[in-house]
Amino acid sequence: MRLFIASPIVLDDYASIKEDFSGIIDGKWVEEDHLHLTWVFLGEVKEIGPIVYKLSNITPMESETSIAELGYFGRPPKIFFAKAEEKLLYDKAREFKNAGFDLYRFKPHITLCRIETINDYKAYKETLKIYKEKRLGTILPEISLYQSTIGEKGSLYERKFDIGNVAKKSI
Repeated sequence: MRLFIASPIVLDDYASIKEDFSGIIDGKWVEEDHLHLTWVFLGEVKEIGPIVYKLSNITPMESETSIAELGYFGRPPKIFFAKAEEKLLYDKAREFKNAGFDLYRFKPHITLCRIETINDYKAYKETLKIYKEKRLGTILPEISLYQSTIGEKGSLYERKFDIGNVAKKSI
């Protein structure tokens, strides 16, 4: 089974971000109900037990965390994302590492779009400036182990395990 550990997020106005970049970039936008912050991507895993055991060493998040600003990975840009850089996230990442998870080059972000083409690079950079240091939403204080199943209509996510006592919510 294909697994990852993530926290659900809520963007204040995802439709406006998509609209602002419409015509500027082409690509595959993530469905709003699938947006999340990935702590650890585990990939194909045969047995869930050892992962759940390691997760028992992780404490729940203390509070919600702000999402601010937009960014990208790659040259040319390939992944368009919302940034989250509060110290709390890096402290939690260290907790994952101490529990035995691999967080190679962890950079807290929420993937919004897999860019295929930038139609107007100047407009892309100018539109990014509009979002500089702008609050975009919230990372919820929930951490869960998810199973990802890729189907004809895209990925389906199913919660397998929650850290601490958190309410169930599907992403």
